Amino acid sequence: MESKSENIQFELSPELLANVEQLIVENKDKELQTLLSEFHFADIAEILEEVNLEQALYVIKLLDSETTSDVLMELDEDDREKVLENLSAKEIAEEVEELDTDDAADIIAELPEERQRNVISQIEDEEHKAEIEELLAYDEDSAGGLMAKELVKVYETWTVAGCLRRIKGQAEEVTRVHSVYVVDKNEKLVGRLSLKDLIITKNETKIADISKSVDSVNVNDDGEEVAKVMQKYDLEAIPVVDDKNTLLGRITIDDIVDFIKEEAEKDYQLAAGLVQDVDAEDSIFELTKARLPWLFLGLIGGIGAFLIMEGFQEAFNKYAVLFFFTPLIAAMAGNVGVQSSAIIVQGLANDDIKGSINRRLLKEMFLALLNGVILALFLLAFVWIEGGEFNKALAISVSLIAVIVVAGLIGTFVPLFLDKRGIDPAIATGPFITTSNDIFGILIYFWIAKLILGI
Repeated sequence: MESKSENIQFELSPELLANVEQLIVENKDKELQTLLSEFHFADIAEILEEVNLEQALYVIKLLDSETTSDVLMELDEDDREKVLENLSAKEIAEEVEELDTDDAADIIAELPEERQRNVISQIEDEEHKAEIEELLAYDEDSAGGLMAKELVKVYETWTVAGCLRRIKGQAEEVTRVHSVYVVDKNEKLVGRLSLKDLIITKNETKIADISKSVDSVNVNDDGEEVAKVMQKYDLEAIPVVDDKNTLLGRITIDDIVDFIKEEAEKDYQLAAGLVQDVDAEDSIFELTKARLPWLFLGLIGGIGAFLIMEGFQEAFNKYAVLFFFTPLIAAMAGNVGVQSSAIIVQGLANDDIKGSINRRLLKEMFLALLNGVILALFLLAFVWIEGGEFNKALAISVSLIAVIVVAGLIGTFVPLFLDKRGIDPAIATGPFITTSNDIFGILIYFWIAKLILGI
């Protein structure tokens, strides 16, 4: 829903915040309503995130339901959770009745199951209630979980004149009319209407004669697939159908942008070694649960590296210089692996990875080999000048080439393999790939060094 005023220059100043707080303390409701009426609901949400919970609830209950429902959608998820905990089921129901079905379902889905039932039972609009319950039944990351039921549809047998009369009533229930969808008598999607064609075409023309083909997604499609389709065809909205091609709803670009943002945040945290969605305000216990598994993996990797190095103790005793270059080898292995996996993960996300895995691995091998040779030549010169023994310099440099090639191959193969198995490949850009490459890197380093130096 649109606010009465959209102040794109809004800036939350200390003076404004102090003014809002003072008006709340003095119970000056009319002045507070007048002040807040000047702001977009997203700006009001920003204000509420800076005041305490009691003050936020005061404002939420003061404003009309149409405004507060939009404000609730703009609040940070944790702040919204605290607000909802302090509202009655009836109050929440009044707010969600003002929202589109997809937003209403999103808010209700955040509540405990028993509270969900209580809120739904308080919704007076039976059609709205049924549509929300339908959306809650879908997986939240599927097309069904992302779609809204509000749309404008017409039947192919209607004339242009009849269509124009009927869509006016439908459009009142839709925040933004991106498209007019055309269905047959069985509610099956057959096309879409251009608003331009609808306006300029003669009144007696049948809708079927000006209908155009339309892309759609299945209600069970994954959200990422929906995002790819909308990106590929530059769509502002896309209809959602079932297996029988029955029109069920539509997904708009703002919902997809929110979905992509959430997925990017999850992937970023996964790549950083966090196994669940957390933020800085979560409890120490929650943060520990999210961080500890990958930290433990790192510990296991460190122990593995120690055991490998212990097995080459004779090499250390005879060529101590090998020890000093161990961190360099491990770091290069980790860095190359992360670079390779990051490119692959990004390509998978953008659907840019084409061809066979073997072709991709071969390309990465030659790329890693080229990079490895360039870096190894520099390292060869440095070690030779620093240590004065060519065989030591050669052993370390050749080892570096091998480590870089293997790390590049692992960094490429792992995300591709995980993606084929239906596992989020973002896991391959974090501690998993770094730790595995560290271990393989050290093992290869000492094995090649021992071979060249004849230890």
